[in-house]
Amino acid sequence: MPEAQPPRSLNLALQGGGSHGALTWGVLDALLEDGRWSFEGISGTSAGAMNAVAVAHGFALAAERHAHADAATRHRAGCDEARAALRRLWEGVGTLGSLAMGTPLAAARTIMGFWGQWLSPYQTNPLDINPLRRLLEREVDFDRLCTQRGPGTPQVFVCATNVRTGRGEIFSGPRLTADAVMASACLPLLFQAVEIDGERYWDGGFSGNPALHPLIYQTAGSDILLVQINPVEHLGVPDTVPEIMDRMNEVTFNASLLAELRAIEFVRRLLAEGRLDPRRYKDIRMHRIDGGARLAGYGADSKLRADLVLVRELFDLGREAGLQWMARHAADVGVRPTVHIPDNA
Repeated sequence: MPEAQPPRSLNLALQGGGSHGALTWGVLDALLEDGRWSFEGISGTSAGAMNAVAVAHGFALAAERHAHADAATRHRAGCDEARAALRRLWEGVGTLGSLAMGTPLAAARTIMGFWGQWLSPYQTNPLDINPLRRLLEREVDFDRLCTQRGPGTPQVFVCATNVRTGRGEIFSGPRLTADAVMASACLPLLFQAVEIDGERYWDGGFSGNPALHPLIYQTAGSDILLVQINPVEHLGVPDTVPEIMDRMNEVTFNASLLAELRAIEFVRRLLAEGRLDPRRYKDIRMHRIDGGARLAGYGADSKLRADLVLVRELFDLGREAGLQWMARHAADVGVRPTVHIPDNA
C-alpha cells in the first residue's frame, strides 16, 4: 500500500455575510472530510470569524486529546473535531432562529426597516442582549485557543473596525476572544459597538472582509482559498430600500478585499518580470470559491434569517461548492493560482 501523503498547506480567508455564513460551513465540512489539507492560518470576518474559531477549536481539542499520537492521527482527529464544532455552532444558530438578537425575522425586519430610520440599537436593545454570544462562548473554548495552541491548530485572525479611527484591527493569539468575534460581527444598526481595551468596534467588513495580509505576512504558506459569499457583481439594479441597502453593504464590504487582491496580483506580476526580490516578497497563489453566485437567488432578508431549514440548505450548497472546487483545482494547490484579479476589478 502506498504511503499516505501528508496534508497540503492551504490558508483560508472566510468572508462574512450573516446567516449566509452557513454556506461557508458547508465548504469547510467538505474540505475537512477530504482530509488532504492543513490550515496554518484562517482569516475571518463576522460569520467567517465564527467559522474560523470553530475550526481552530476543533483542532486545538484534538491536539490536546491526541497529544501522544502521530501527526496523521492528530490531523484526522482535528478534522473530525472541527466538523463537529462547526455543526454544533450552526445548528445552535438555527435553533436561535435569527442572527438579529434572537428575535423573530418579522421583528428584525421591522427594526431594520421602519424603526431603523429613527431608533438605534442603544434604544431598541439598551441591555445589549445577544444570544449569539452565549452560543459562541458555549461552543468555543477561547482560553484553549489563546494559551494552548497545539501542533496543527490554525492561527486565527479576526478583523474588526475601530469606530474611532475607522481602521481595521486584527485580533489573534491572546487577543482572540469572544468579544473580538462579536466585534467582528457587530452591524452598527443592530448591535451596540463592542468595547475592547477601551476602544469600540463595529463589523470588520468595513475594513477587511476578510483581511488577507495576516495570511501573507504571518504564515509560511503561499496558497490562500477565499470563500466569498458577498457577490462582486450584481445582475440588475436594486429598486427597493432593503435591496438598495444590501447592495450598498456588499459594495462597501468587498472594497477592501478587492484592493488586497489587486495588490497581490500586482506583486505576482512584478515577481514574474524579475522586478522584485523573491526572497523578500511572497508569490501568493489565490484560489476562490464564489458563494455569491450560488446565493444570488436569496434575498437580502435571508442574511438575517437563520432557521434550521435555511441553515441546512445553505450547508448543502456549500458542501457542493467545496467538492466541486476540489475536483477542479485540488491539483493546482502548491503549483499555480486559480483566480486572477484584473486591474479594473
